[in-house]
Amino acid sequence: MKPKIIKTKAEYEAALAQIGEIFEAQPGTPEGDDLELLTMLVEQYEKTSFPIAFPDPLEAVKFRMEQQGLKSKDLVPFIGSPSRVSEVLSGQRGLTVTMIRHLVQGLGIPAEVLIGKPGAELKSDKELAELRKYPIAEMRKRGWFAGFSGTLAEAKSQLEELFDPFQKGLAGLRPRLAFNRQHVRTGGKTDDYALAAWRSRAVSLAAKDSLPQYEKGRLTPGFLAELARLSYLDTGPKLAKEFLSKNGIHLVAVKHLAKTHLDGAALKLPDGSPVVALTLRYDRLDNFWFTLFHELAHVALHLDRNDIEAFYDDLTDKSQDQCEKEADSFAQGALIPPQAWKASGLHKHVSEEAVRKLAAELRISPAIPAGRVRFERDNYMLLQGLVGNGQVRRLFPDWPN
Repeated sequence: MKPKIIKTKAEYEAALAQIGEIFEAQPGTPEGDDLELLTMLVEQYEKTSFPIAFPDPLEAVKFRMEQQGLKSKDLVPFIGSPSRVSEVLSGQRGLTVTMIRHLVQGLGIPAEVLIGKPGAELKSDKELAELRKYPIAEMRKRGWFAGFSGTLAEAKSQLEELFDPFQKGLAGLRPRLAFNRQHVRTGGKTDDYALAAWRSRAVSLAAKDSLPQYEKGRLTPGFLAELARLSYLDTGPKLAKEFLSKNGIHLVAVKHLAKTHLDGAALKLPDGSPVVALTLRYDRLDNFWFTLFHELAHVALHLDRNDIEAFYDDLTDKSQDQCEKEADSFAQGALIPPQAWKASGLHKHVSEEAVRKLAAELRISPAIPAGRVRFERDNYMLLQGLVGNGQVRRLFPDWPN
Protein backbone atom coordinates (compact mmCIF):
# COMPACT_ATOMS: atom_id res chain seq x y z
CA MET A 1 0.00 0.00 0.00
CA LYS A 2 1.44 3.35 -1.03
CA PRO A 3 1.14 5.85 1.88
CA LYS A 4 -1.64 8.44 1.34
CA ILE A 5 -4.05 10.57 3.36
CA ILE A 6 -6.45 8.26 5.21
CA LYS A 7 -10.11 9.09 4.64
CA THR A 8 -12.05 5.91 5.47
CA LYS A 9 -12.13 3.30 8.20
CA ALA A 10 -11.06 0.64 5.67
CA GLU A 11 -7.99 2.68 4.70
CA TYR A 12 -7.24 3.20 8.39
CA GLU A 13 -7.33 -0.55 9.11
CA ALA A 14 -5.19 -1.28 6.05
CA ALA A 15 -2.62 1.25 7.24
CA LEU A 16 -2.54 -0.33 10.71
CA ALA A 17 -1.97 -3.74 9.10
CA GLN A 18 0.89 -2.40 7.00
CA ILE A 19 2.46 -0.75 10.07
CA GLY A 20 2.35 -4.14 11.78
CA GLU A 21 4.20 -5.72 8.86
CA ILE A 22 7.04 -3.17 8.81
CA PHE A 23 7.04 -2.24 12.51
CA GLU A 24 10.69 -3.28 12.98
CA ALA A 25 11.98 -1.38 9.93
CA GLN A 26 15.18 0.57 10.56
CA PRO A 27 15.15 4.41 10.40
CA GLY A 28 16.70 5.80 7.23
CA THR A 29 15.66 2.82 5.11
CA PRO A 30 12.82 3.01 2.53
CA GLU A 31 10.66 0.83 4.80
CA GLY A 32 11.60 3.01 7.78
CA ASP A 33 10.49 6.12 5.87
CA ASP A 34 7.20 4.39 4.99
CA LEU A 35 6.71 3.45 8.65
CA GLU A 36 7.24 7.05 9.80
CA LEU A 37 4.87 8.44 7.17
CA LEU A 38 2.16 5.82 7.84
CA THR A 39 2.38 6.49 11.58
CA MET A 40 1.84 10.23 11.00
CA LEU A 41 -1.13 9.57 8.70
CA VAL A 42 -2.73 7.20 11.22
CA GLU A 43 -2.29 9.73 14.04
CA GLN A 44 -3.86 12.46 11.91
CA TYR A 45 -6.86 10.24 11.14
CA GLU A 46 -7.28 9.25 14.79
CA LYS A 47 -7.26 12.89 15.93
CA THR A 48 -10.18 13.74 13.66
CA SER A 49 -12.10 10.47 13.91
CA PHE A 50 -11.47 9.47 17.52
CA PRO A 51 -11.09 12.71 19.50
CA ILE A 52 -10.01 12.26 23.09
CA ALA A 53 -12.95 12.83 25.41
CA PHE A 54 -12.80 15.92 27.59
CA PRO A 55 -12.68 15.31 31.33
CA ASP A 56 -15.90 15.89 33.22
CA PRO A 57 -15.94 19.56 34.39
CA LEU A 58 -16.75 18.56 37.98
CA GLU A 59 -13.96 15.99 38.03
CA ALA A 60 -11.57 18.63 36.67
CA VAL A 61 -12.48 20.93 39.58
CA LYS A 62 -11.99 18.13 42.12
CA PHE A 63 -8.66 17.17 40.54
CA ARG A 64 -7.40 20.75 40.79
CA MET A 65 -8.58 20.92 44.42
CA GLU A 66 -6.59 17.77 45.16
CA GLN A 67 -3.53 19.16 43.37
CA GLN A 68 -3.60 22.39 45.35
CA GLY A 69 -4.80 20.92 48.64
CA LEU A 70 -8.01 22.95 48.62
CA LYS A 71 -11.08 22.39 50.79
CA SER A 72 -14.70 23.06 49.87
CA LYS A 73 -14.59 26.37 51.72
CA ASP A 74 -11.76 27.52 49.43
CA LEU A 75 -14.17 27.46 46.46
CA VAL A 76 -16.58 29.99 48.00
CA PRO A 77 -14.87 32.99 46.30
CA PHE A 78 -15.29 31.28 42.93
CA ILE A 79 -18.69 29.56 43.22
CA GLY A 80 -20.63 31.43 45.89
CA SER A 81 -21.98 30.43 49.28
CA PRO A 82 -20.92 27.24 51.12
CA SER A 83 -24.28 25.68 50.28
CA ARG A 84 -23.83 26.45 46.61
CA VAL A 85 -20.32 24.96 46.65
CA SER A 86 -21.79 21.83 48.23
CA GLU A 87 -24.49 21.62 45.55
CA VAL A 88 -21.92 21.96 42.75
CA LEU A 89 -19.48 19.41 44.16
CA SER A 90 -22.31 16.91 44.74
CA GLY A 91 -23.57 17.35 41.18
CA GLN A 92 -26.89 18.87 42.25
CA ARG A 93 -26.10 22.18 40.51
CA GLY A 94 -24.22 22.76 37.28
CA LEU A 95 -21.53 25.36 36.75
CA THR A 96 -22.77 28.72 35.51
CA VAL A 97 -20.80 30.89 33.10
CA THR A 98 -19.95 33.23 35.97
CA MET A 99 -18.63 30.35 38.08
CA ILE A 100 -16.58 29.09 35.13
CA ARG A 101 -15.05 32.53 34.60
CA HIS A 102 -14.05 32.71 38.28
CA LEU A 103 -12.62 29.18 38.26
CA VAL A 104 -10.62 29.89 35.12
CA GLN A 105 -9.16 33.03 36.67
CA GLY A 106 -8.72 31.61 40.18
CA LEU A 107 -7.68 28.00 39.64
CA GLY A 108 -6.30 28.12 36.12
CA ILE A 109 -8.56 25.38 34.76
CA PRO A 110 -8.96 25.84 30.96
CA ALA A 111 -12.34 27.28 29.98
CA GLU A 112 -12.88 24.59 27.33
CA VAL A 113 -12.57 21.90 30.03
CA LEU A 114 -15.13 23.54 32.32
CA ILE A 115 -17.47 24.26 29.39
CA GLY A 116 -16.96 20.70 28.14
CA LYS A 117 -16.38 21.64 24.52
CA PRO A 118 -13.02 21.61 22.70
CA GLY A 119 -11.99 25.10 21.66
CA ALA A 120 -14.77 26.80 23.63
CA GLU A 121 -13.94 30.24 24.98
CA LEU A 122 -15.51 32.73 27.36
CA LYS A 123 -16.53 36.14 26.10
CA SER A 124 -13.76 38.69 25.91
CA ASP A 125 -13.60 41.79 28.08
CA LYS A 126 -14.70 43.78 25.03
CA GLU A 127 -17.80 41.63 24.59
CA LEU A 128 -18.65 41.95 28.30
CA ALA A 129 -18.28 45.71 28.01
CA GLU A 130 -20.85 45.61 25.20
CA LEU A 131 -23.31 43.71 27.40
CA ARG A 132 -22.98 46.30 30.16
CA LYS A 133 -24.31 48.97 27.78
CA TYR A 134 -27.76 47.40 27.72
CA PRO A 135 -30.42 48.77 30.14
CA ILE A 136 -29.79 45.99 32.66
CA ALA A 137 -31.69 47.61 35.55
CA GLU A 138 -34.89 48.06 33.55
CA MET A 139 -34.65 44.63 31.92
CA ARG A 140 -34.30 43.05 35.36
CA LYS A 141 -37.18 45.13 36.74
CA ARG A 142 -39.49 43.95 33.96
CA GLY A 143 -38.56 40.30 34.42
CA TRP A 144 -36.95 39.91 31.02
CA PHE A 145 -34.28 37.60 32.41
CA ALA A 146 -36.24 34.35 32.63
CA GLY A 147 -35.90 32.54 35.95
CA PHE A 148 -33.76 35.25 37.53
CA SER A 149 -34.93 36.93 40.73
CA GLY A 150 -31.67 38.27 42.13
CA THR A 151 -30.47 41.79 42.80
CA LEU A 152 -29.19 44.26 40.22
CA ALA A 153 -25.64 43.64 41.43
CA GLU A 154 -26.13 39.90 40.93
CA ALA A 155 -27.56 40.49 37.47
CA LYS A 156 -24.52 42.55 36.49
CA SER A 157 -22.22 39.77 37.69
CA GLN A 158 -24.09 37.14 35.66
CA LEU A 159 -24.55 38.94 32.37
CA GLU A 160 -23.28 36.11 30.19
CA GLU A 161 -25.84 33.54 31.29
CA LEU A 162 -28.65 36.09 31.61
CA PHE A 163 -28.14 37.31 28.06
CA ASP A 164 -27.74 33.87 26.56
CA PRO A 165 -31.49 33.46 25.79
CA PHE A 166 -31.47 36.89 24.12
CA GLN A 167 -28.73 36.14 21.60
CA LYS A 168 -31.02 35.32 18.65
CA GLY A 169 -33.11 38.40 19.19
CA LEU A 170 -30.07 40.63 19.56
CA ALA A 171 -28.48 39.36 16.34
CA GLY A 172 -25.05 39.75 17.88
CA LEU A 173 -23.69 42.02 20.58
CA ARG A 174 -22.91 45.01 18.39
CA PRO A 175 -26.22 46.84 17.83
CA ARG A 176 -24.68 49.54 15.65
CA LEU A 177 -23.49 46.84 13.27
CA ALA A 178 -26.73 44.89 13.48
CA PHE A 179 -28.73 48.00 12.63
CA ASN A 180 -27.07 48.29 9.22
CA ARG A 181 -30.06 46.40 7.82
CA GLN A 182 -32.64 48.18 9.95
CA HIS A 183 -34.49 51.45 9.60
CA VAL A 184 -35.15 53.75 12.54
CA ARG A 185 -37.66 56.60 12.33
CA THR A 186 -37.43 58.85 15.35
CA GLY A 187 -37.56 62.49 16.29
CA GLY A 188 -35.22 61.97 19.26
CA LYS A 189 -31.78 60.55 19.98
CA THR A 190 -32.01 56.75 20.14
CA ASP A 191 -30.12 54.45 22.49
CA ASP A 192 -29.11 51.59 20.19
CA TYR A 193 -28.68 49.17 23.09
CA ALA A 194 -32.14 49.91 24.53
CA LEU A 195 -33.62 49.47 21.05
CA ALA A 196 -31.78 46.16 20.61
CA ALA A 197 -33.07 44.92 23.98
CA TRP A 198 -36.63 45.98 23.09
CA ARG A 199 -36.42 44.18 19.76
CA SER A 200 -35.10 41.03 21.41
CA ARG A 201 -38.00 41.01 23.85
CA ALA A 202 -40.52 41.45 21.01
CA VAL A 203 -38.94 38.66 18.99
CA SER A 204 -38.82 36.29 21.97
CA LEU A 205 -42.52 36.87 22.70
CA ALA A 206 -43.51 36.36 19.07
CA ALA A 207 -41.44 33.19 18.79
CA LYS A 208 -43.51 31.56 21.54
CA ASP A 209 -46.57 31.41 19.26
CA SER A 210 -46.82 28.79 16.56
CA LEU A 211 -48.70 30.33 13.62
CA PRO A 212 -49.60 29.17 10.11
CA GLN A 213 -47.04 29.97 7.44
CA TYR A 214 -47.22 33.55 6.21
CA GLU A 215 -47.70 34.02 2.48
CA LYS A 216 -46.09 37.04 0.87
CA GLY A 217 -48.64 39.18 -0.96
CA ARG A 218 -51.32 38.32 1.61
CA LEU A 219 -51.84 41.97 2.58
CA THR A 220 -54.22 42.81 -0.27
CA PRO A 221 -56.69 45.75 -0.23
CA GLY A 222 -59.50 43.31 0.54
CA PHE A 223 -57.58 41.75 3.43
CA LEU A 224 -56.81 45.17 4.92
CA ALA A 225 -60.38 46.41 4.51
CA GLU A 226 -61.61 43.35 6.40
CA LEU A 227 -59.08 44.04 9.14
CA ALA A 228 -60.08 47.71 9.36
CA ARG A 229 -63.73 46.79 9.81
CA LEU A 230 -62.84 44.92 13.00
CA SER A 231 -62.24 48.35 14.54
CA TYR A 232 -66.01 48.93 14.44
CA LEU A 233 -66.42 46.36 17.22
CA ASP A 234 -65.79 46.99 20.93
CA THR A 235 -63.07 44.34 21.10
CA GLY A 236 -61.61 45.25 17.71
CA PRO A 237 -57.90 45.32 18.72
CA LYS A 238 -58.20 41.88 20.28
CA LEU A 239 -59.98 40.53 17.21
CA ALA A 240 -57.25 42.05 15.03
CA LYS A 241 -54.61 40.01 16.86
CA GLU A 242 -56.58 36.81 16.26
CA PHE A 243 -57.21 37.71 12.61
CA LEU A 244 -53.53 38.39 11.95
CA SER A 245 -52.43 35.28 13.83
CA LYS A 246 -54.60 33.08 11.63
CA ASN A 247 -52.79 34.57 8.65
CA GLY A 248 -49.26 33.99 9.97
CA ILE A 249 -48.58 37.51 11.28
CA HIS A 250 -47.45 37.93 14.89
CA LEU A 251 -48.84 40.85 16.90
CA VAL A 252 -47.14 41.56 20.24
CA ALA A 253 -46.83 44.50 22.62
CA VAL A 254 -43.72 45.54 24.54
CA LYS A 255 -43.62 48.76 26.56
CA HIS A 256 -41.00 51.09 25.13
CA LEU A 257 -37.71 51.68 26.92
CA ALA A 258 -36.24 55.08 27.70
CA LYS A 259 -34.56 56.70 24.68
CA THR A 260 -36.28 54.47 22.15
CA HIS A 261 -39.15 56.84 21.21
CA LEU A 262 -41.20 53.99 19.77
CA ASP A 263 -44.81 53.52 18.74
CA GLY A 264 -44.21 50.28 16.92
CA ALA A 265 -42.01 48.19 14.68
CA ALA A 266 -42.16 45.71 11.83
CA LEU A 267 -39.73 42.81 12.24
CA LYS A 268 -38.96 39.35 10.95
CA LEU A 269 -38.43 36.11 12.84
CA PRO A 270 -35.57 33.86 11.70
CA ASP A 271 -38.08 31.79 9.71
CA GLY A 272 -39.15 34.92 7.79
CA SER A 273 -42.57 35.32 9.41
CA PRO A 274 -43.49 38.96 10.09
CA VAL A 275 -43.91 40.50 13.53
CA VAL A 276 -45.78 43.70 14.28
CA ALA A 277 -44.65 44.95 17.70
CA LEU A 278 -46.45 47.81 19.42
CA THR A 279 -45.51 49.81 22.53
CA LEU A 280 -49.00 51.21 23.29
CA ARG A 281 -47.24 54.27 24.72
CA TYR A 282 -50.41 56.15 23.77
CA ASP A 283 -53.35 54.10 24.98
CA ARG A 284 -55.79 55.28 22.30
CA LEU A 285 -57.71 53.48 19.60
CA ASP A 286 -56.62 55.90 16.88
CA ASN A 287 -52.97 55.30 17.73
CA PHE A 288 -53.44 51.53 17.84
CA TRP A 289 -55.07 51.28 14.42
CA PHE A 290 -52.82 53.69 12.58
CA THR A 291 -49.64 52.21 14.07
CA LEU A 292 -50.83 48.68 13.25
CA PHE A 293 -51.56 49.59 9.63
CA HIS A 294 -48.32 51.56 9.30
CA GLU A 295 -46.29 48.53 10.37
CA LEU A 296 -48.31 46.25 8.10
CA ALA A 297 -47.47 48.68 5.31
CA HIS A 298 -43.78 48.10 6.01
CA VAL A 299 -44.39 44.35 5.83
CA ALA A 300 -46.22 44.60 2.50
CA LEU A 301 -44.08 47.27 0.85
CA HIS A 302 -40.63 46.72 2.30
CA LEU A 303 -39.98 43.59 4.37
CA ASP A 304 -41.57 41.37 1.74
CA ARG A 305 -39.59 42.98 -1.06
CA ASN A 306 -36.04 43.74 0.11
CA ASP A 307 -33.36 42.75 2.60
CA ILE A 308 -34.22 45.27 5.34
CA GLU A 309 -34.83 43.28 8.53
CA ALA A 310 -36.81 45.76 10.59
CA PHE A 311 -38.47 49.16 10.76
CA TYR A 312 -38.78 51.07 14.05
CA ASP A 313 -41.25 53.93 14.16
CA ASP A 314 -41.84 57.03 16.24
CA LEU A 315 -44.98 58.22 14.50
CA THR A 316 -44.82 61.66 16.12
CA ASP A 317 -41.86 62.29 13.81
CA LYS A 318 -43.05 63.74 10.50
CA SER A 319 -40.40 61.89 8.53
CA GLN A 320 -39.57 62.77 4.93
CA ASP A 321 -37.93 59.40 4.35
CA GLN A 322 -39.35 57.74 1.24
CA CYS A 323 -40.12 54.41 2.95
CA GLU A 324 -41.91 56.19 5.78
CA LYS A 325 -43.91 58.39 3.42
CA GLU A 326 -44.96 55.26 1.53
CA ALA A 327 -46.02 53.50 4.75
CA ASP A 328 -47.95 56.56 5.98
CA SER A 329 -49.81 56.84 2.67
CA PHE A 330 -50.48 53.10 2.54
CA ALA A 331 -51.90 53.07 6.09
CA GLN A 332 -54.11 56.11 5.54
CA GLY A 333 -55.52 54.71 2.30
CA ALA A 334 -56.13 51.24 3.75
CA LEU A 335 -58.00 52.64 6.76
CA ILE A 336 -59.95 55.31 4.85
CA PRO A 337 -60.09 55.13 1.04
CA PRO A 338 -58.99 58.48 -0.49
CA GLN A 339 -62.31 59.06 -2.24
CA ALA A 340 -64.26 58.49 1.00
CA TRP A 341 -61.99 60.90 2.89
CA LYS A 342 -62.45 63.59 0.26
CA ALA A 343 -66.22 63.09 0.11
CA SER A 344 -66.49 63.45 3.90
CA GLY A 345 -65.20 67.03 3.80
CA LEU A 346 -63.03 66.35 6.87
CA HIS A 347 -59.94 67.44 4.98
CA LYS A 348 -61.41 70.94 5.00
CA HIS A 349 -63.75 71.24 8.00
CA VAL A 350 -63.68 69.61 11.44
CA SER A 351 -67.00 68.14 12.49
CA GLU A 352 -67.79 65.44 15.04
CA GLU A 353 -70.94 64.64 13.09
CA ALA A 354 -68.94 64.17 9.87
CA VAL A 355 -66.49 61.90 11.69
CA ARG A 356 -69.27 59.67 12.98
CA LYS A 357 -71.00 59.66 9.58
CA LEU A 358 -67.84 58.57 7.75
CA ALA A 359 -67.12 55.90 10.35
CA ALA A 360 -70.63 54.49 10.02
CA GLU A 361 -70.42 54.43 6.22
CA LEU A 362 -67.10 52.54 6.26
CA ARG A 363 -68.01 50.42 9.31
CA ILE A 364 -64.86 51.49 11.16
CA SER A 365 -64.19 53.04 14.55
CA PRO A 366 -64.77 56.83 14.76
CA ALA A 367 -61.33 56.97 16.38
CA ILE A 368 -59.72 56.36 12.98
CA PRO A 369 -61.05 59.44 11.11
CA ALA A 370 -60.83 61.49 14.33
CA GLY A 371 -57.16 60.57 14.68
CA ARG A 372 -56.46 61.49 11.08
CA VAL A 373 -58.07 64.90 11.53
CA ARG A 374 -55.92 65.56 14.60
CA PHE A 375 -52.75 64.43 12.82
CA GLU A 376 -53.31 66.42 9.64
CA ARG A 377 -54.14 69.58 11.59
CA ASP A 378 -51.40 68.91 14.16
CA ASN A 379 -53.93 69.72 16.87
CA TYR A 380 -54.36 66.98 19.46
CA MET A 381 -56.95 68.91 21.46
CA LEU A 382 -59.56 68.22 18.78
CA LEU A 383 -62.16 65.43 19.02
CA GLN A 384 -60.75 64.05 22.28
CA GLY A 385 -63.97 62.21 23.02
CA LEU A 386 -63.70 60.15 19.81
CA VAL A 387 -60.14 58.80 19.83
CA GLY A 388 -60.76 56.02 22.36
CA ASN A 389 -58.59 57.05 25.29
CA GLY A 390 -57.83 54.10 27.59
CA GLN A 391 -59.57 51.60 25.31
CA VAL A 392 -56.66 49.40 24.20
CA ARG A 393 -54.54 48.13 27.09
CA ARG A 394 -57.61 46.96 29.01
CA LEU A 395 -58.27 44.45 26.24
CA PHE A 396 -54.85 42.81 26.71
CA PRO A 397 -54.32 42.22 30.42
CA ASP A 398 -52.07 39.26 29.61
CA TRP A 399 -49.68 41.27 27.43
CA PRO A 400 -46.40 41.48 29.38
CA ASN A 401 -44.09 44.46 29.55
